[in-house]
Amino acid sequence: MRILLVEDSVRLCRSLQSGLGRLGHAVDAVHDGQQGLSYARLNPYDLLVLDIMLPGLDGISLLRELRAIGRDVRVLLLTARDAVVDRVAGLRAGADDYLVKPFAFEELVARVDALGRRAREGGHPVTRVGGLRIDTVARTVHRGEREIVLSRREYQLLCCLASRAGELVSRTEIEDRLYGEDDFPASNVVAVTVSGLRGKLAQAGAEGLIETRRGLGYRFGAAP
Repeated sequence: MRILLVEDSVRLCRSLQSGLGRLGHAVDAVHDGQQGLSYARLNPYDLLVLDIMLPGLDGISLLRELRAIGRDVRVLLLTARDAVVDRVAGLRAGADDYLVKPFAFEELVARVDALGRRAREGGHPVTRVGGLRIDTVARTVHRGEREIVLSRREYQLLCCLASRAGELVSRTEIEDRLYGEDDFPASNVVAVTVSGLRGKLAQAGAEGLIETRRGLGYRFGAAP
């Protein structure tokens, strides 16, 4: 998932960003509410991990502004306040879950995973496109009875393209979806991942699904 972490403790922020990154998530991190709101408005995050006590703009106000403009990103609140009134305020503002500080990293990961599953299940857990069956809960891809084993990046790329089937998706859009701003992917990383994905699809009899438009991007084609 692509995650935005808004936490004013630089030490905690770095620790969470590093830990979530090792688990395969693309994590952007900022330390104040105004910057967090700007990032959340401009980028397609799957999850927002949001501290309540922030400089500039508190987490509850940030969340309310996001919901007011129609952003339905999943939100996990981090709070040092364990009073019922504070938890209720966060949930009423539009949070999906909350976690009281101090917490174990393993519990944060469990809640992040649960929100990710909920987001996928809330849509269409199984997508059928281009002759493929993509199960976003099990994170598997099949053509007929044959499973196509993909790397994490290849799977993320496939989901990105398949969710926009028939549309042109630029390299920049793909990078924004697959990487955090601190990952600094090499200039050819998307092309390399596309090549690997194409090869595995072709081996499963699904050739020609990804069209390259030189200088413009990629398009996921119709079912063969």
